[in-house]
Amino acid sequence: MAIDFNKPANRFTYSTREADQTWIDKVNEICEVKGKKVLDIGCGGGIYTKALAEMEAAEVTGLDFSEQLLHTAKENCRDYDNINFKLGNALDTKLADEQYDIILERAVIHHIDDLNECFQEGYRLLKPGGVFLTQDRTPEDCLLKGSATNIRGYFFEKYPSLIDKEISRRYPSHDVMQFLKENGFHPIEEYSLWETRKVYQYLDDLMKDIMNRTGRSILYELNDEQVDELAVYIKDQINSTANNPITEKDRWTIWKGIKS
Repeated sequence: MAIDFNKPANRFTYSTREADQTWIDKVNEICEVKGKKVLDIGCGGGIYTKALAEMEAAEVTGLDFSEQLLHTAKENCRDYDNINFKLGNALDTKLADEQYDIILERAVIHHIDDLNECFQEGYRLLKPGGVFLTQDRTPEDCLLKGSATNIRGYFFEKYPSLIDKEISRRYPSHDVMQFLKENGFHPIEEYSLWETRKVYQYLDDLMKDIMNRTGRSILYELNDEQVDELAVYIKDQINSTANNPITEKDRWTIWKGIKS
């Protein structure tokens, strides 16, 4: 089964974290957000929309295709005057041409079959000289060995059947860069990031997150019994080696393209 982002029961699955300083520092290294007009495509529950506002963007628009996720995002960001939200999708946003300085698409492209159309839309929306940031996992990012920090690696060690599913939805870096180039972005740069996902004070807190599939769409490929077994497996793997608190990290690739 796949996660249904329009289902009310799933509206909080991508809103219960804060963007970590590791992500904020990397984005600030790549481009300057302060004072810029930013579009967060695929904003989900508004985690990174909020972070961009806190990085002193002049204005941030969060866009998502799910009304349920947008409802949660609005609640999550209700105290921010420089944030607004729009209903739309990455291929056809319905937004006006050339109005954004920066576009962020974080954890979006693995849901998209046509990167050409996706990047065309991003190019259209950016001002000349604007920055297009795409953050996602490559196949190499996904299949790193499991550890007390790289919890995700244990998913595929316990259930190798998930590997084909995961790899089939991930784009190699070369392909992403080629699509960016073909759609007019230049120059194009690639960055690697170990982003702190969450810090758990206790191992049982991590187990609860796993069993709830919180923010982990790949786990919707497993039934409830399999997810419970996965949680036990992970607990057995790290129980004797992990110290409290547990800092979970995810390896990501970020691509930066400039609208030339």
